[in-house]
Parts: sequence; C-alpha cells; structure tokens
Amino acid sequence: MYQFFVEEKNVSETEVLIEGNDVRYIRNVIRLRCGEQIRVSAPSENYLCKINEVSEYFVRAQIVADKIGGTELSNRIVLFQGLPKGDKMELIIQKAVELGVSEIVPVAMKHCVVRLDEKKAAAKTVRWQTIAENAAKQSKRSVIPRVSSPMEFAQAAAAALELDHRLVPYENENGMHGTKEALSRITAGSSVGIFIGPEGGFAAEEIASVKDRMSLISLGKRILRTETAGLAALAVLMYHLEIKQEEWQDAGISG
Repeated sequence: MYQFFVEEKNVSETEVLIEGNDVRYIRNVIRLRCGEQIRVSAPSENYLCKINEVSEYFVRAQIVADKIGGTELSNRIVLFQGLPKGDKMELIIQKAVELGVSEIVPVAMKHCVVRLDEKKAAAKTVRWQTIAENAAKQSKRSVIPRVSSPMEFAQAAAAALELDHRLVPYENENGMHGTKEALSRITAGSSVGIFIGPEGGFAAEEIASVKDRMSLISLGKRILRTETAGLAALAVLMYHLEIKQEEWQDAGISG
C-alpha cells in the first residue's frame, strides 16, 4: 500500500486532499485509480483512505479508518553524520530514515574530505531532504525526518547538548558493556544524539572536546566504514528502543 503525507489543513472529518508533486506521481507513475486504498499521514494522525477522485491538480480520498497505528519510536533520534565522500550521504540518509531517525545533521569535521560552500550545501540539503521524504514513504513512516543544513563540529556538539543522551561510537573504545550501560540509561520519550565520524574518523581534539559531555561507546571489535557505523548504531538503538517501547506500553508509561 502506498504512503503519502499531507498537511493538517488538508484533512477534514471524512476525507483528505493530496496536492503537489504527489498528484503527478499518483496519476502518471503508479497510476492509482478510484477505489484503491492508500495510507496517508498528517502531523497528528495516520489514515487508511480510499481514492475517490484523481484530477490534474489534486487527489481526493475518503477516510476509511483513522488511528491505524503509528510507526514512530517514542524517542527522538538525531544522527550527526560526518560528511562522507561521493554519494554515500544519500545512502546514509535513506537507511537512517528506514531505521527510525528523527533528524539528520551533516557535520563538517576535521578529517572530512568533502568541503561544501554555502551554495553547494543548500543544493545538497534540498536533494537530501527529497531522499528522506521518499524513504519515509517507502518505510511507512508517520513523519518525514528533517535533514538540516550542514554544521561545523563545534556547532553540532553544542546543539547536541540540548538532547538527553549523546552517543559517540569511537574506534578506540573497547568492550560492549559500556555500550549496554549507555543504552540502559535511555528512558521513554527521551532524546538521543549519535555522532558518526567521516572516513578519516574523529580527530583527537574533537573527541577530547566532547568526552566529558557524551558517552563514548563501542560497536564491536571491527572497524566500520562511516556509511556502516551510523546504520549499525541506529540498528542497535532501534532494537533496544523497540523492546523498551513494548515494555513501557505494557507498564502504561507514555513516551
């Protein structure tokens, strides 16, 4: 079943109105017709809908059922990703969205090969946001994660201090007990930041500047590529949070 996103103003008591680029996609690419069902997410709710009208400018769909079940974690997760080479960032964004991330912050670090000027950063961010939206549709997310404009490391580290938990997978950390302990401190509804270094890894001074404010953790004995490390960290965190979310729900704890 195809997934689409609409603004709250496009939802009435009985129907939703889809506008913009999704109309062309529905009409000309996947060629949905009246009577077919789709999933629609607005900021406050998810709906099962049946298409009633497909025009050149809008698609009108009847609400068949609401509250059909969200797909979001109860925790806000922000991935601070060191800028990688080539098109690796596109893969990272796509898979991070599938794994439940709430926001992705590209970070310029000392060992980054890529350097983006303001114009290139703006263009990249627009493309990256489109990739995030498409991944959100594919994975049946209830929201579209935000891809922020690239930040310098010091700026990103300062922004991360507003989050409840900050994890830094670091190749010089040994043992998974510290990782397990750091995850165990994450409670229902809390926010989590994950910092991932670029191809060259973190600079020593970058680690020194955050080690007292963030939890340095291990992802195992092997050295992971930058496009692998973030996804591995998110997968471990997602597993932990999905299990905890079930426990929190059973215990009546809201996120």
